[in-house]
Amino acid sequence: MCRVVQIMGIKMMETIEYCDVTHIKPMGEGLRVCIDFVDALAPTEGVFVGDTGYGYLLSLSESVPTTTYPARPFRVNAGAFHQYLLLEEGKTCYLSELKAGDKIPVYSREGMRVISVGRVKIERRELLQVQCTCGNQVLSSTVQFSDSVRFFGKENMVDAKTVEVGDKLVCRHDIPGRHLGKRKEEYIEEI
Repeated sequence: MCRVVQIMGIKMMETIEYCDVTHIKPMGEGLRVCIDFVDALAPTEGVFVGDTGYGYLLSLSESVPTTTYPARPFRVNAGAFHQYLLLEEGKTCYLSELKAGDKIPVYSREGMRVISVGRVKIERRELLQVQCTCGNQVLSSTVQFSDSVRFFGKENMVDAKTVEVGDKLVCRHDIPGRHLGKRKEEYIEEI
């Protein structure tokens, strides 16, 4: 079992670390997925999503109002349709596979809790890929270019409109290699 550590005063699993933003790339329009939960989320709760199995960024809830959106404490604007969502026990699923009734982990001050999905909302939006390095490994997350998309930065929360090269974000490093979401040891290269 993972130990819980504190990052920015938030208790989280010890496998979480900081990554350095190295590149920000506009991706054009694409499908993005919002996860609407059946319970309210705190501003510091979110889900881990990533473009590959090398690692994930923590995408936070919309529990804080922005200049363009009111607070929606039940929602995480999780990102592009193709991304992995980190589940329990190292399993993953694609955001495109989520449906109402699925139970997924949400990471918070207390570590993690499992909440049912009430609705999955998919819409075409402008997307942005945030590429990072974690040690010598590259990981990335493709998200909506919006101030409602927030990450944990080292000093404060960072949104997708203000994230910059050099920022440090909370991530969870991983090793790729899954079949139908379950870990499988095999040769795999994701680019």
